[in-house]
Amino acid sequence: MGVAAKRQDQRILIVDDDPSLREVVRFALEKEGFATLEAPDGARALELFEAHAPALVVLDILMPELDGTEVCREIRRRSQVPIVFLSSRDEELDRILGLELGGDDYVTKPFSPRELAARVRAILRRAATPARPGDDATPEILHCGPLALDLSACRARWEETDVLLTAMEFALLRTLMSRSRKVFSRSELIDRAYDGTVVSDRTVDSHIRRIRRKFGLVGCDPIETVTGFGYRMASL
Repeated sequence: MGVAAKRQDQRILIVDDDPSLREVVRFALEKEGFATLEAPDGARALELFEAHAPALVVLDILMPELDGTEVCREIRRRSQVPIVFLSSRDEELDRILGLELGGDDYVTKPFSPRELAARVRAILRRAATPARPGDDATPEILHCGPLALDLSACRARWEETDVLLTAMEFALLRTLMSRSRKVFSRSELIDRAYDGTVVSDRTVDSHIRRIRRKFGLVGCDPIETVTGFGYRMASL
């Protein structure tokens, strides 16, 4: 089976109230071999999400009635599917808000369709290959105290409790656990966990906060901030 055929199994849901923008995004993704679905509003997006279980959602933040933030909240109640936000505003607050809600990445309008397609490919690649490519020495399950990360099942557990992580959160935690006492700078995390995809330091911080919040619900904080340097795994 070729790459294009494999991507046809990875259906992308495009959600935006602007039909011309949906057409641009659809063309860019279908050119890469992805199958697509389109929704002009949040309500229709949730209907299509339930009916087709897409592999990734490209989601506009600003839409009338049910906007992208509400759609994201609804999706996150039932799924950790990757979400890429589209935003027409460039304020950092909007970007961080989207990531705090559960987005995996964001693109600010106007954007390059080729860049968006590249980000979609990178996110789906991380979701499909949780172990670092080429690292044959990586065990299938990483341990740090009571915390276990099952790389083949994309599953995180604290003692006997599952902690649901998005693909990006899983990649970050996997990187930190691969060398649990090493302090990773933000640039190292971008290189290893994000495969060099251009993101800001604030994006890394936002994903780290989400990981901490999720594990906080089961009574632990697995990540230690080393002021002025970066992050490492806490002593658990």
